[in-house]
Amino acid sequence: MACRYSVDFQAAYVVSSLLLLLLLGTSHSSDENFYSVRVTSLFPSSSCTTPSSAFGLDRVDEGRTLLEIVHRHGPCHRPATAEEKAPTHEQILVQDELRVNSIRARISGKKPGRPSSLKEAKAVLPAKSGSTVGTGNYVVTVGLGTPKKDLTLIFDTGSDLTWTQCRPCLKYCYKQQEPTFDPSLSASYVNISCNSAVCSQLTSATGRTPGCFASTCVYGIQYGDSSFSAGFFGREKLTLTYTDSFDNFLFGCGQNNRGLYGGAAGLLGLGRDKLSIVEQTASKYGKYFSYCLPSSSSSTGHLAFGKGSSSAAQFTPLTTISQGASFYGISITGISVAGKKLSIPVSIFSNAEGIIDSGTVITRLPLTAYTALRSAFRQAMSKYPMAPALSILDTCYDFTKYSTVTVPKLGFYFLGGTYVDVDFTGILYGASASQVCLAFAGNSDDSDVLIYGNVAQKTFEVIYDVAGERLGFGANCRS
Repeated sequence: MACRYSVDFQAAYVVSSLLLLLLLGTSHSSDENFYSVRVTSLFPSSSCTTPSSAFGLDRVDEGRTLLEIVHRHGPCHRPATAEEKAPTHEQILVQDELRVNSIRARISGKKPGRPSSLKEAKAVLPAKSGSTVGTGNYVVTVGLGTPKKDLTLIFDTGSDLTWTQCRPCLKYCYKQQEPTFDPSLSASYVNISCNSAVCSQLTSATGRTPGCFASTCVYGIQYGDSSFSAGFFGREKLTLTYTDSFDNFLFGCGQNNRGLYGGAAGLLGLGRDKLSIVEQTASKYGKYFSYCLPSSSSSTGHLAFGKGSSSAAQFTPLTTISQGASFYGISITGISVAGKKLSIPVSIFSNAEGIIDSGTVITRLPLTAYTALRSAFRQAMSKYPMAPALSILDTCYDFTKYSTVTVPKLGFYFLGGTYVDVDFTGILYGASASQVCLAFAGNSDDSDVLIYGNVAQKTFEVIYDVAGERLGFGANCRS
């Protein structure tokens, strides 16, 4: 009788496990080297799927300070105006290519020219051509000033200077979600003088020589998509949670700002320069931060400052980029598709510098590596009808006749022996059921910089141990 109960229990367990897998967006097929994916799970919901109460400005977890991340074009982010429309997939990919071109120019040492629109900035003196990159897709909310005013900022590991739009907007301010920050109403705001030592630090953080206006230090920063911000350089109280605040935080108080910022109030710089928030909060957080990007634009993730439990994480060394000291360099050594490591010479990866970037959408690989990846992926997906290319994405499929598809696993080998299986949400980029594409692209040349983009990073806790010079991939944090 005991044996019968044991068998019945095991059968019930198997049935319940199968039901649970059916409810999830993905499950392993009979072949452990493939994902079985519901087609509908490739697209975001029309409403925010994570309740706003799940996060707040005062969340602490395992000793870390956590801020909620939302996609700036998704339903979890309130636009600045009701008429504001999210960009099309083609527009997103075009903007992404502009950012990548800017990164290539910065690392190669070839500086892109500045657009004539920047010359309209009243308070900006002639400076070096722009060397920083464009803005990313994800936003967090921080507090600024005394009393504190909440501001939604784009966070970007490829940028250093934190800035927000400020009243009175001497030239131009675009529409943003919250009221524009007014430094005259803050008891803790202080202008930085032109002859201050920290004023000169703007050169490395922005790629431009600072200016001077009425004895006040002036910054100017231009991004890869020709967006820009210019204004006064100041000190202010920065509040991340109700218990974590930082006096004398150096930031840009924008008086002339134009670009596709999606209603965000500015940018939070997470790069490696001395003016980045990582460096300015080092005394408390030890130059240690991590993030979990939302699995879709209709869900939420988090940005964490401080060291938490990383025992399950795999780490790879952070490398130094020859002419892009603010970037986080990485070394990829190989790629796997459907459980098989591709025959790509290691020299293909070692001959190109590589970075990880929160603001680049699509991962860019050396052409030889991408060609091998594309060939293996197409072979594993040969039973599905192909669809037209989507901008830079040349391997697309029509899934309109399928409710579930089988997708080969795809993984990366990193320096130090670390191996990461990309989540299925990071393998495919879905424009519609009739156009779902491989979310990777090839560079035009094997020597161009390799960029590990944010789509491939989704659902991982990506850990930046800057002081320890290492990058980690933690446990799945699917939202």
